[in-house]
Parts: sequence; C-alpha cells; structure tokens
Amino acid sequence: MAERPKLSDDDLARVQEYLNSPIHRVERQPFRPLRLLLVLWVVVSLLGAASWLTARMMGVL
Repeated sequence: MAERPKLSDDDLARVQEYLNSPIHRVERQPFRPLRLLLVLWVVVSLLGAASWLTARMMGVL
C-alpha cells in the first residue's frame, strides 16, 4: 500500500520557502567533541577540588 503524503504540494512549497529563508541559514562551527570533553573535565575537576577543599576545611578529611 502506498502512503499518501501528509502535506499537500502547496504546503510543501511553503515549508521549503520557510526553511530556505535567510534567517534559517546560519553557518555553524563544526562540532568538536574533544573540546567538549576538555570543558567537562575542567568543570568536574573544579567541582571536585571545591568539594575536597570544603571537606578539608570542615574537618572531614
């Protein structure tokens, strides 16, 4: 059984016009997973150091 398209030809034309408008054509930088990993590592390290310092100052360690 062939599926009928959910949108009419007029609707598809309007969708294409909307998606091709200049506001939706934004150049994005490439995804850099190593940079994300580095940022996450720095944040986790800083939070770990802060919790260690807090425990040290409170006399837990």
